[in-house]
Amino acid sequence: MAARINTSLHNALSLLNPFNTPLNTKPFSCRNSFRFSKKLPYYSQSSSGKRALYCTSSSQESTVDGADTFVLTTPLYYVNAPPHMGSAYTTIAADSIARFQRLLGKKVIFITGTDEHGEKIATSAAANGRNPAEHCDLISQSYRTLWKDLDIAYDKFIRTTDPKHEAIVKEFYTRVFANGDIYRADYEGLYCVNCEEYKDEKELLENNCCPVHQAPCVARKEDNYFFALSKYQKPLEDILAQNPRFVQPSYRLNEVQSWIKSGLRDFSISRALVDWGIPVPDDDKQTIYVWFDALLGYISALTEDNKQQNLETAVSLGWPASLHLIGKDILRFHAVYWPAMLMSAGLNLPKMVFGHGFLTKDGMKMGKSLGNTLEPFELVQKFGPDAVRYFFLREVEFGNDGDYSEDRFIKIVNAHLANTIGNLLNRTLGLLKKNCEFTLVVDSTIAAEGVPLKDTVEKLVEKARTNYENLSLSSACEAVLEIGNAGNTYMDQRAPWFLFKQGGVSAEEAAKDLVIILEVMRVIAVALSPVAPCLSLRIYSQLGYSVDQFNSITWSDTKWGGLKGGQVMEQASPVFARIELNPEKEEEENKPKVGKKTGKAKVKVVEQTPTVAEA
Repeated sequence: MAARINTSLHNALSLLNPFNTPLNTKPFSCRNSFRFSKKLPYYSQSSSGKRALYCTSSSQESTVDGADTFVLTTPLYYVNAPPHMGSAYTTIAADSIARFQRLLGKKVIFITGTDEHGEKIATSAAANGRNPAEHCDLISQSYRTLWKDLDIAYDKFIRTTDPKHEAIVKEFYTRVFANGDIYRADYEGLYCVNCEEYKDEKELLENNCCPVHQAPCVARKEDNYFFALSKYQKPLEDILAQNPRFVQPSYRLNEVQSWIKSGLRDFSISRALVDWGIPVPDDDKQTIYVWFDALLGYISALTEDNKQQNLETAVSLGWPASLHLIGKDILRFHAVYWPAMLMSAGLNLPKMVFGHGFLTKDGMKMGKSLGNTLEPFELVQKFGPDAVRYFFLREVEFGNDGDYSEDRFIKIVNAHLANTIGNLLNRTLGLLKKNCEFTLVVDSTIAAEGVPLKDTVEKLVEKARTNYENLSLSSACEAVLEIGNAGNTYMDQRAPWFLFKQGGVSAEEAAKDLVIILEVMRVIAVALSPVAPCLSLRIYSQLGYSVDQFNSITWSDTKWGGLKGGQVMEQASPVFARIELNPEKEEEENKPKVGKKTGKAKVKVVEQTPTVAEA
């Protein structure tokens, strides 16, 4: 037993230095699918043989090239109810990280999926007049639909009811059992049905309420199988001490170390009173605990469909994961239980577990169990995927809690996407059409000789890259926005519309200024593509590039000099639909506050070329 622990610990420590592999910035080849607006009629063949429209690019490679592979996961979302904004937020963040890693030339395996077993699922299904399998099919599909609406380019979608997953779980259980880390015993304690977990009395609120779900826990006594978590206290302490980046942000690491320091207790990994689950090997009267089951989805997802599944094969296809992205409420399962389980089975640990904060509404965590969710389907239908993705990644410092306000949402996306970025492109292309017949007069490299803006943009590009690499997604967005601000400042200071009026050499300089500003827009399109892929595509297409050219961009394309003399731009049209308050709300805002109704926002495409630019 000691030898197994020591070997597992050695393997774990050798892999817990995330993101330290050399970067391959050469263009990479992958199969892709896209959704485009009607103005960009590009079709890809879906796996079902039907033609589909997508605005997502997703690597489908299943082979693994060691250091060049980046495997990241979202949680497997619980299907007791349809998806809420909290689960959408995690997945948007994961998708942005995956897209950035693809830009670096990494072979990305982006895993998401649904957790479909347990007491709460069976209860939810019965409450809705369905059997558990029907319920799981319906809710799991709703996640796929939302991910499509949000332009989530995942590579693997695992369901814990998939037969291939069950085979992996049973093999893993058998391996841990053979290692002497599973035993049978009676257990009595306070159980939170929503968490599917027994709770320590010291962590409960008044009246034995769960601190997460604000609901009373119930007393239960069961004959269960237990995992010997306590045996792995010292190995876990050593891992966290020697590899502090295993759990991030750092304040999450402090939480985990505190839990471990207080003493780890063995935990129940089976349920005698739950029928909807994977049967325990050699004991069909018990089902495997939902967390012991679901965590293995990160490994079973790596396997190919319709092929013989086993643990060794699954691990060879991409394990260990480079990054687990999770909400802070499930940190204990991923940073304590999961590493111990993996060590028991002799498998390597993931390289990093990142626990982000909650999205709040009215000062409270949003969650299905609390019934105070912000509906992501409604948000994306009203505002579009780019606005939703950008707002939550820009406004919530990744790792911390963040609050949603519709007024703040509209203000931010209008100011940043419609004004700073969209309006800059629109007014520049308008001047190019009027004065240069849509054609660039010189290479962007030549146009920028001796112009400080080029150096400013290059520094901000490096800043954005560093922040993406450090998972500082809000700061990455801010760096890209600063590029837009610099472009707007240059436009206002140079006033090319005025120079064109003067003619001669002044007009020639003005034509160069437009090349410089459009090169700024090209750099923005590449640097912002992990966060707002469809917006970036629209910008790129108006700069005269094809869909295939957008598809093949890498981070090296943020280098100044992409636009060439003679390149023809497209007709200017707003790349982002400005959100306008409807007349009902505007009228209500001018009335006395007493009894005031809440109006709705609407999306309106607004031409934003200032009068001065048309002079």
